[in-house]
Amino acid sequence: MTELHQSNFCRILDRPSVKLAGAALVATLLSISPCLSAQTAPAAPPQAPPAQTAPAPAKNPVDVAPVPAAKPTPGPTPDRSTAYYHSALAHTYEDMATNYGRQEYVTRAIEEYKLALNADPNSSELATGLAELYFRVGRIAEAIRTAKDLVQKDDTNLDAHKLLGRIYLRSLGQEQGPNGQSTPSAEMLDLAIAEFTRIVALEPKSLEDRLLLGQLYTVKHDPAKAEAQFKAAQDIEPASEDVILNLARLHAEGGDLKRSAEILEAVPVSDRTPKEEFALGAAYEQLKDNKKAIAAYQRAVDMDPENLDAQRSLGQALLADNQLDAALKQFQQLVAADPEDTAALDRVSEIQRRQGKYSEALVTIRKARAKDPNSLEAGYNEGLLLDVLGRYDEAIAVYQKMSELTEHANGAYTQEEKANRSVFLERLGSVYHEQNKTPEAIAAYQKMIDLGGDFAKRGYQGQVDTYRDAKMFDEATAVCRKAVAANPNDRDMKLLLAWQLADTGKLEEGLALANGMLDGKPGDREVYLQISQIQLRLKHWKEAEDALAKAEPYATKTEDKANLYFQKGALAEREKKYDQAEQFFHKVLEVDPNNAITLNNLGYMLVDKTSRYQDALKYIRKAVELEPMNGAYLDSLGWTYFKLGQYEQAEDNLRKAVERTSTDPTVHDHLGDLYEKTGRIRLAAAQWEISIAEFAKSASADVESTEVAKVQKKLEGARVKMAKQESHIGDNSKQP
Repeated sequence: MTELHQSNFCRILDRPSVKLAGAALVATLLSISPCLSAQTAPAAPPQAPPAQTAPAPAKNPVDVAPVPAAKPTPGPTPDRSTAYYHSALAHTYEDMATNYGRQEYVTRAIEEYKLALNADPNSSELATGLAELYFRVGRIAEAIRTAKDLVQKDDTNLDAHKLLGRIYLRSLGQEQGPNGQSTPSAEMLDLAIAEFTRIVALEPKSLEDRLLLGQLYTVKHDPAKAEAQFKAAQDIEPASEDVILNLARLHAEGGDLKRSAEILEAVPVSDRTPKEEFALGAAYEQLKDNKKAIAAYQRAVDMDPENLDAQRSLGQALLADNQLDAALKQFQQLVAADPEDTAALDRVSEIQRRQGKYSEALVTIRKARAKDPNSLEAGYNEGLLLDVLGRYDEAIAVYQKMSELTEHANGAYTQEEKANRSVFLERLGSVYHEQNKTPEAIAAYQKMIDLGGDFAKRGYQGQVDTYRDAKMFDEATAVCRKAVAANPNDRDMKLLLAWQLADTGKLEEGLALANGMLDGKPGDREVYLQISQIQLRLKHWKEAEDALAKAEPYATKTEDKANLYFQKGALAEREKKYDQAEQFFHKVLEVDPNNAITLNNLGYMLVDKTSRYQDALKYIRKAVELEPMNGAYLDSLGWTYFKLGQYEQAEDNLRKAVERTSTDPTVHDHLGDLYEKTGRIRLAAAQWEISIAEFAKSASADVESTEVAKVQKKLEGARVKMAKQESHIGDNSKQP
């Protein structure tokens, strides 16, 4: 037989995409399922040749009963006409199975293929057709056996190899890991690679097969062989979008984002496709080159204005680059295109919040929540905005609702569910903390501890901070000891205890605990940094400097160096080396322009120790924009406005700071200064009294005797003024 009828049976694996690798590639692109859906009625089966003894099907295909067909006895030579007849019937039954979705037609098609093979047992076309049918209807073992028989007879049978390759690809997609995701087995992966290696040997100019083999090597984590196949594909079609994207993705997944970007950049801008520009934007975004990411995403949007993913990524890149107005416009366009896009509404609200338009942001996020009441992100952002606006009870209600939404009665959670739940519990604890509702905050953090792992560590940290701010130092120490007992090998928990011990007068015990963790490995960096902080708080400048010097060799990553620079800046500031401190803080901001604590510390140093108030205002406003609920940052901002003589704005921020950090004596001192400056001496005296009281309850490391003396002097002066005012009022009252 030289030609077989082409079946209309549903094709399972058309040209596979080459956009994904790993488990996603296998699960999404290569999984296969039988397709038996109703379509149009097939043509009537052909008439039987004169010598045929098997009954022909009825005129109405739907009424054909799946009766067994007689098996002819094969003759010494192929009976081509009989084989053709049965193959035609097999194709007809395949069509009928497709159109009517009835299993009996599948069974009859298989029987007809077998009858055809009985008549022509050496026909590879018939055997391939039968194997394909087995494959399509899910009888995988029979499909493999039939295809392997073909390969054993003729190793150059390309169709048989391709069928085996497709079967192995399907099996890869059906492998399930413990989390329910596709997890290809090593054995099946090797079988698929072996088949496609043979396929490309037989058909070396097949772009599609080269790309598939390269993807399989990517799944196997063999980047060298994957790249070899992608480059062979590039030789076939140099301008292929699929080739470029696969090569770029290969290097990106290997961590070489720079090389990934270079591959995409090598394509002339005029020749790049929207997908290539999108991939280039993603590479730049991960490289934190926001300007180039924006340009690439913009080109992708210009070429494909309907691509919402590109529009969303452009908006996100603009947001990361702090181009708030441009980002807002982009996300508003997304909302206009799809009013049900709650993710875009979330971003609009976020931008409005960062612009300080808190009431507008709240209206926007509530629109998002109305469309999707169970949206975790929208719920988080609504609570955040209510907190920013000082509507604490409402914020607590939202966070409680979201924590209930993420709660399971049986206490069993996936890792993702734990992560989501911990976010709301942490925010709930934080709001309680701000309101000095210590028991409620401790309870919220305890639920985080119950989640275990890193969530528990954050819960312990939250409890310690809450107790410390409430000046309940014994309780804070007890939590630290409990955390270490629960995590005896955890450095972070031990360092937390070391800090607490040193801070409460047990310096030698705290340092001994920290030094006991040193082992000459990279983890020593964190230990030395903590030792430096302990010594810094105790004003042991030389010891603090020595610890930082020992930490420096371990600071090899960019972010580690930034952390070291911050510590050096904080130490230089405490030593009154302000120029040096400023240099170190700027080094941090070169690496991380949005480092809020560095922005705040630099700004506060400038406003408190120099007259560069405008520079200070720039840094501190950005810190508050990034963390609008941080009481320390609000205090810095209020103090800057005070120095600038802008008393209304100063009072607004200082009052907010007092609400959020009511146990900080410095914040009360600043508000007292503002009240005195604006002629409200009684209010000033009240704030200074609170400041003195909080100093008395603070840890010794937090108290500067000279600062306490200054506040005490101001309080005494205020009392004298008030006494004079009362005396003056009394004298006037005696006059006629």
